[in-house]
Amino acid sequence: MTPDSLPADELERVVRSLGEGPLAGPRASALERFKSRGFPTTRNEDWKYTDLAPVVDISNRWLEAPDTPAVDEHAIRAIQETIDAHWLVIANGVTLDGRSTLASAPGVEVAALDADTSALDFPLADFNLALLREGVKIRVSDRFDDDKPIGLLLFDATGASPVVSQARIDLELAPGATAAFIEYHGSSGEGAHYANVHVNMALDAAAEVRYLRLQERDLSHTMTARLNVSLAQGARFRHDGVDLGARMARNDLQVDLEGRDAHAEFNGLYIAGDGQHLDNHTRVDHRVGPAESRQEYRGILGGHSRAVWNGKAIVHAGADGTDAAQANHNLLLSDHAEIDAKPELEIYADEVKCAHGTTVGQLDDAALFYLQSRGIDRERAERIVTRAFAATIVGKSPIESLHEMLGERVERRLRQMTSGASS
Repeated sequence: MTPDSLPADELERVVRSLGEGPLAGPRASALERFKSRGFPTTRNEDWKYTDLAPVVDISNRWLEAPDTPAVDEHAIRAIQETIDAHWLVIANGVTLDGRSTLASAPGVEVAALDADTSALDFPLADFNLALLREGVKIRVSDRFDDDKPIGLLLFDATGASPVVSQARIDLELAPGATAAFIEYHGSSGEGAHYANVHVNMALDAAAEVRYLRLQERDLSHTMTARLNVSLAQGARFRHDGVDLGARMARNDLQVDLEGRDAHAEFNGLYIAGDGQHLDNHTRVDHRVGPAESRQEYRGILGGHSRAVWNGKAIVHAGADGTDAAQANHNLLLSDHAEIDAKPELEIYADEVKCAHGTTVGQLDDAALFYLQSRGIDRERAERIVTRAFAATIVGKSPIESLHEMLGERVERRLRQMTSGASS
């Protein structure tokens, strides 16, 4: 066994314990692939700055005595009371039917993943599928009335022992369908925890999605998550990803523009306090043209924290008329904070318009001086400038009804950092 792998016998035992249902075949195939590849390591360019050693350690300890603690219904109920949505609740890797209301929404079909579940070409996808207790398929038709968003609530709890959970959701938007989604991540408990989440979304012709991912896991827990999105002709996708919690979180967002006149806008905000490691990797593939993509990510880092942003745009041969732009801006509140930023463009077509850039800086002394000259003390001036930096992304959040809630969550996290609670 290498440092990036797990004991095969223990893995096989846990996979067999999941039963002989329709996912048994896909699980077995995924297990064989994972056994041959293991976890990605820092030798892999895409994982150069994020070491999964803590994930391997938690997984090894969990395999020794797999544990599924009680559901934290109180925390789940509090989230649902704050955000009005058609909810699908996945707690500790299993759908919580008593708290889920999505299946009753007109124009939405909810079903379990089955034996036709496709394998995904991603290092952690095989680990996810091999240990998946159950998965969900959601299809949204053009009859869906998006008066309120579809909520995907992924909440995990731990006891005294380490816990590992897997979740997978496949989403399909029918031609002309319109929907808003909030993907909320939370966790509770003092034990070590690792969550591995995969969401796949296909937008058919002229479908439109507004998507907010809000991650507020416990500051001692770890998470890896991936969202795959494919856009057909004329489809539109707006995304905002906000990371406030977790000891370590890695988010991968991959967008395939497969149809002409498709449009994707994806933005992100990550706020890291002392001891946090937040990694965002994005990739957009322009396979045909004309099509357009826009992305902007912003980070606020304090204490001994580290963040990673890697944004890649690939313009494939024949994708003439592509318009792609990416930007990354970071604000360091501490001399001990670190950001690894890497914008990338690969262009194999003519007649394209592409741009990228990144900035790293500290609080603007000129702005602070201006505010202090108006009678505002320095501490309050720093708070004002920091919040203004974050407000740019909050204001771009694609679900207007959730702007106030999102702003309050961001404000609360910044207040924790500036008060020294986790800076």
